Amino acid sequence: MNRRTLFRLAGAVSVASLIAACVPAETEPDIVDIASSNEDFSTLVAAVSAAGLVETLKGDGPFTVFAPTNAAFAALPPGTVENLLKPENKDQLIKVLTYHVVPGAVTSDQLAGKRMDVATVQGQTVHIDGRSGVKVNKSRVTTADIIASNGVIHVIDKVLLPK
Repeated sequence: MNRRTLFRLAGAVSVASLIAACVPAETEPDIVDIASSNEDFSTLVAAVSAAGLVETLKGDGPFTVFAPTNAAFAALPPGTVENLLKPENKDQLIKVLTYHVVPGAVTSDQLAGKRMDVATVQGQTVHIDGRSGVKVNKSRVTTADIIASNGVIHVIDKVLLPK
């Protein structure tokens, strides 16, 4: 290979590297992206949207979200979800949803073998018991450690209701 070809090749590699650095890399999904992509969270996603919390949960975080499934919402007394989704009940919906969020990214290995009360974004505390699986108040974590770009999701089998 002659010198001229070598310099052209080096220049082409430099230009390609510069272009690659300018193209945005694929970003990891955030908490809302993950929940939105899973049909089991369609009620939660609708509630987060109705409460105006989408942008918050797409924010930098980190957050730990105890995410109730559709079945958990369906187990509430009849009419509860429909009532919470009404515009006039937005403040109550926000209280319920933010009661499911803890500041920081907390994984199950940090909870294993421990019992503790943890402050939620809503302001009240949830009781976490990690001695035999992980329980949050009376809810059981059924799937732990779904890692998002801005935190962690733990799937729970009951909706947490603040006092």
